[in-house]
Amino acid sequence: MSSNANAHPDAPLLAGPETPPTAHPLRNLVRVCWFLLGALFIFSGLVKLNDPVGTALKFEEYFEVFAVDFGSFFLIFKDHTRLLSVLLCSAEVVLGVALLLRWHLRQTLWVLLGLLVFFTFLTFYSAAFNKVTDCGCFGDFIKLTPWTSFSKDLVLLGLWVVVFFNQRFLRRSFARGTAGIMYMTIATAVAVGIGVRALGHLPYFDFLPYKVGNDLVALRKPQEQARYRYTFVRNGETKEFDTFPTDSTWKYQAMTILNPETSRAKITDFTVFDADGNDVTATILTGNKLILLVQNTNKTDRDRFEEINALLTAAGKSRKQITALALTSTNPAKFDAFRHDVNLAVPFYTADGTVLKSMIRSNPGLMVLQNGVVRAKYHYHDVPALFEVEKLF
Repeated sequence: MSSNANAHPDAPLLAGPETPPTAHPLRNLVRVCWFLLGALFIFSGLVKLNDPVGTALKFEEYFEVFAVDFGSFFLIFKDHTRLLSVLLCSAEVVLGVALLLRWHLRQTLWVLLGLLVFFTFLTFYSAAFNKVTDCGCFGDFIKLTPWTSFSKDLVLLGLWVVVFFNQRFLRRSFARGTAGIMYMTIATAVAVGIGVRALGHLPYFDFLPYKVGNDLVALRKPQEQARYRYTFVRNGETKEFDTFPTDSTWKYQAMTILNPETSRAKITDFTVFDADGNDVTATILTGNKLILLVQNTNKTDRDRFEEINALLTAAGKSRKQITALALTSTNPAKFDAFRHDVNLAVPFYTADGTVLKSMIRSNPGLMVLQNGVVRAKYHYHDVPALFEVEKLF
């Protein structure tokens, strides 16, 4: 048997052949745990880098909660959530790559442990105190409840324990010396580049209800009527009914909905009001609309309004009968002053700020609707020409 097989787990990692397959029955298990841990970190980081603005919004939620529970110190970080989003998510990807390459394996595992402990604390805190109902662990791609997120982190910690205490089965490094530095540099550049580009444009993949192609009119209605199962008891006997029994000798105990997903509308909070408080949602979801979304005038980038205004003005004169308008979460009086500052000459309406953030990850941003169907979305860095909008109808 080679000397590597008898090496102490704490000994430095050396390049060379791994422990022979017959050396220990744990070998394959350790390899599976090693691969899963690295792959899950890469996947988690990439999913969040797809939409770093959404991840930043989740960080804001946590900082607001921490500010209330632990002190206003955490509010300092609210202005830096986008930077933190890119850095932390990129770190997940880079550490996952480092683990799979077994690059400085022991040190990589210690850093991974720090992140895992941090995430486990966040998910436990959210679950135990019902503070943040969605941790955003996998962005908007996979929604997890707080307790599910916490359980997921415990599983990852279990994988880490298996790998850390059995490093002797992973002695061969796939990234040594200059080659290792080069691989890690490339991984870092790619991860940060993905996040930075998504910050300056829109997410590569949109997993929210307002993505291109979705019919907002249909999504505001349930797919089918709710179906229930009723539980009744009589003389110690428990029985379930698909319809409410007319026999009064049965006593009601519980009711369970059988189709919670399809009986509930995907979009429940999209409502638009005019300056007088009238609901004009139906009007917004009818005809050809070019909508400027301004989430909050205090944080709106004003540099592109000359270009945006030109597009909105041209759209209003189009033969395609395009109605140009603005949606904002800012109160009407304040927004009226803002639009004079930026020479915005279109009618405006108000909607919930959280809804606007879900509609587009850009402030300001543009959305094209045709009878409620999302035809296109544009970041303010990618303002289209009029002909690009017209050909959508």
